[in-house]
Amino acid sequence: MSFSETISPLLGRFALAWFFLSGAMDNINHWHQTIHQMAESNIPAAPLMLVFALICMFLGGISLILGFHTRHGAVLLFGFTLAVSLAMHDFWRIADPGLRAAEFEIFSRNIAIAGGLLLMVGMGPGPFAIDNPGKPKQRH
Repeated sequence: MSFSETISPLLGRFALAWFFLSGAMDNINHWHQTIHQMAESNIPAAPLMLVFALICMFLGGISLILGFHTRHGAVLLFGFTLAVSLAMHDFWRIADPGLRAAEFEIFSRNIAIAGGLLLMVGMGPGPFAIDNPGKPKQRH
């Protein structure tokens, strides 16, 4: 296996995990602001939904770091990312061009991250993962 086939999935998992775990920590550190933003986006039961979001972010992030049930963690984060993007970053409803552009940037970034998560679902975690202990290396 080449360097890119062995190391890039590991680094990709770490990068995606960092995104979700650092986002979770930011939401915890700014709990009241996050609840306020969720309420402004008409998210029902915002505190409960934030707890649910944090659980998804932590479980998915840890899954990616360890490479343990990686595909399940990536599917969880994929669904979470789509739901949050549609509910919280609905740029198409914003009249102000500056705010619309800012929300579109976040929405676009999230969709790109969702695409990376789908790649993880389809391709798996790579060789350096708990999901792949002792599996023989295959040559293509």
